[in-house]
Amino acid sequence: MKILYGIQGTGNGHITRARHLARGFAKRDDIQVDYMFSGRPANQYFDMQTFGAFDVARGLTFITENGRIRHRKTLLSNNLFTLAKDISQQHIKSYDLVLNDFEPVTAWAAKLAGVPSLSVSHQAAFLHHVPKHKENPLDRAITQWFAPTKYSLGTHWYHFGCQIIPPFVSPELSLQRTNSSLTSSGKVLVYLPFENPERIREQLHVLSDQNFICYHPTVKHIEVDKNITWHPPSTTQFKDALTKSVGVISNCGFELSTECLSLGKPLLVKPLHRQYEQQSNAFTLHKLGLCEVMYEVNAEEIDDWLQNKKSVSIQYPSDCSDFIDWLATGNWTSPESICKRLWQQVKFPDHVKVKLNDLSVFAN
Repeated sequence: MKILYGIQGTGNGHITRARHLARGFAKRDDIQVDYMFSGRPANQYFDMQTFGAFDVARGLTFITENGRIRHRKTLLSNNLFTLAKDISQQHIKSYDLVLNDFEPVTAWAAKLAGVPSLSVSHQAAFLHHVPKHKENPLDRAITQWFAPTKYSLGTHWYHFGCQIIPPFVSPELSLQRTNSSLTSSGKVLVYLPFENPERIREQLHVLSDQNFICYHPTVKHIEVDKNITWHPPSTTQFKDALTKSVGVISNCGFELSTECLSLGKPLLVKPLHRQYEQQSNAFTLHKLGLCEVMYEVNAEEIDDWLQNKKSVSIQYPSDCSDFIDWLATGNWTSPESICKRLWQQVKFPDHVKVKLNDLSVFAN
């Protein structure tokens, strides 16, 4: 079986999810996978060894400033002529399946060529009756048409009675979750890549009694700045900081939030303004009592969270081999069996189960 896997590169969460599956694909002799990323310049990808020799296209991207989506600048920065050219240059007919994580070039190429395509992404979950926050017609249109595929299989923290699978967490994080001897750094991990670093610096300096370790894409080298240690992007070092942290402050992307839930890390989120997915993620997590939410980077709200932070641990699957077995069958119209099998591996605390029942009624 030959697969082309298209992955949206604007957020590291898409790449994290693809890494889980790439490790699983690498164990198979019967499946060949080529990887294509779009959404950011080639020189801005890092720690990509898992994917071997991957391709990069410009695709479509989103412009953010000071923690919010800038729709006008996003529209002006994207070149539809270049997108059309990238789509036309995909040699798509040699593949049995185009697997897609909200990546427009391979999705549209498959659609135009009539090649089977399957979306496995968090965005695909929003095609179903899941909790949504202030969805508007533009949000619905983007969800449906940004990267359209013939089949779709969303991933979410709960299935809400829909054809949705749980997220996968890396085996390393699963082991860390049960490792009682793991040494805590005493530091709070901060990952707010869409926020102004000077705003972050200003607000965290106020909280001088707490030490923070902050990863940000504008940082070029490690720097100790009073109670903040700044780090450039690094997958390995970030995972180590995450497992040793006493809590996490982040935007509200799906994958990092999932890792925090898996590790039982207290979570304070600042969702990206005007980003429907992150706003909905924050809404869902808060309703379930799994995070606190702030809408601006604010020292007072951070301090309140530090004084009252609580941890909740949810066990999600780490082995994606069952999913890859299902994928290899080619029966992509019937995901019921794989959904059931994977959700049987998830373990929610009792108090979260009660809230899930309430939230499921709301979602439907």
